[in-house]
Amino acid sequence: MFSKMGNGIVDNRDPAAQTSPFPALQRRLIILGIDLPLVIVALILVVFGLMMVYSASTDFSLRVYGSPNQIFIRQLEVLLVATVIGVGLSIFDYHLWQKLALPAMLVTIGLLIVVLFISDERHGAVRTLWQGSIQPSELAKLMIIIYLSVWLNNKREYLADVKFGLIPLGGILGFVGGLIIIQPDVSAVLTILVIGGTMFFLAGGDTRQIIYMVLMAFFVGFLIVVFSDTGSRRLAGFLPGLFDPLKAPYHVRRSLEAFYRGGWFGVGLGNADTKVTGLPVPHTDSIFAVVGEELGVFGAIALAGLYLVLLWRGLSIAMRAKDHLGSLLAAGLSLWLVMEALINMLVMVNLLPFAGNALPFISAGGSNLLVSLAAIGMLINISRLASGSKNNEERTYASVVDLRGRNRRRRVSGARRPAGNSAQIQYR
Repeated sequence: MFSKMGNGIVDNRDPAAQTSPFPALQRRLIILGIDLPLVIVALILVVFGLMMVYSASTDFSLRVYGSPNQIFIRQLEVLLVATVIGVGLSIFDYHLWQKLALPAMLVTIGLLIVVLFISDERHGAVRTLWQGSIQPSELAKLMIIIYLSVWLNNKREYLADVKFGLIPLGGILGFVGGLIIIQPDVSAVLTILVIGGTMFFLAGGDTRQIIYMVLMAFFVGFLIVVFSDTGSRRLAGFLPGLFDPLKAPYHVRRSLEAFYRGGWFGVGLGNADTKVTGLPVPHTDSIFAVVGEELGVFGAIALAGLYLVLLWRGLSIAMRAKDHLGSLLAAGLSLWLVMEALINMLVMVNLLPFAGNALPFISAGGSNLLVSLAAIGMLINISRLASGSKNNEERTYASVVDLRGRNRRRRVSGARRPAGNSAQIQYR
């Protein structure tokens, strides 16, 4: 915990007091303040996503739109807009969200309400604003991370008080989640609840409150299953299939068939059969099954590995962030993207009840691609500002950083002399 140095005491818990075993590697990984591995892995995911969307969507696009390239072209158009947004957010100082988070959250809530009045029903749900596109629930996931990061950062000294911690947090998550569950979008609600709880933990929330939050989450999940037709139907289909795949829902059975056909090495890009013989929405929710059939188990594992690299770099940026707000944002964004990917993958191999969420960067869909690249842009911005801060030059991805502990101690730049004690306490 602490060790003596000269006449003072060094706090070994502080990441800045630790030295990276790989300083040269760290310098190479960050070029002009840009986290190079993050940019590379995001680029690979986007390019791979375009390739899989084209492979998975041609037959569906021909039947629905009369053109085999319609979905792919629309994905390219959205990618262009998403790239502009991502680049813009990589330059946009994330500290400005302290002023913009509340207005942006109010706009998001307004869009969630407008969706209910427009009633553009697709696949038994009302989630979109216009012709099956523009899903405010996707924007809500991103905005809840931004809003909670700002809110938790401002309230971090009072989180131990239930009146300023658990109750307001529950109100925020409950109100946004309530608007989404009406659509219904069960997976988005659960994602928001998990993200909120995780960020409360990282911000240094009281342990007892975290336990209460976990219990409350289980209770909310129980209510969703009991009173939501969508939740109860999905759980009822999942449990029998967990013990006997032949009793799983049709969607899951076709997905498992795709992986069985693909084997270890796949049938080759573009050669999948299930995408043209009834696999539901192969270019969106089921695209991981197409990956499994065309590229095999090894291809699916490689894709999962890319998300792990994304998580590594996101948490690395959280470690190097110049302040508590940047740490919360970076951790929340990276954990969210990887959690979405994990849920989609586990659903496709029958290890979770069907969720209906997209595979980030890979699935066709404008809203998801927009918010995913927006998250990457924000991560790049946090990395750039951290690298530009003189006080953070010694921080590296190998430092052991306790995000929860940042708000529990005061750090000063030099030695200080406490009253009544001649010893100096040095915080580095």
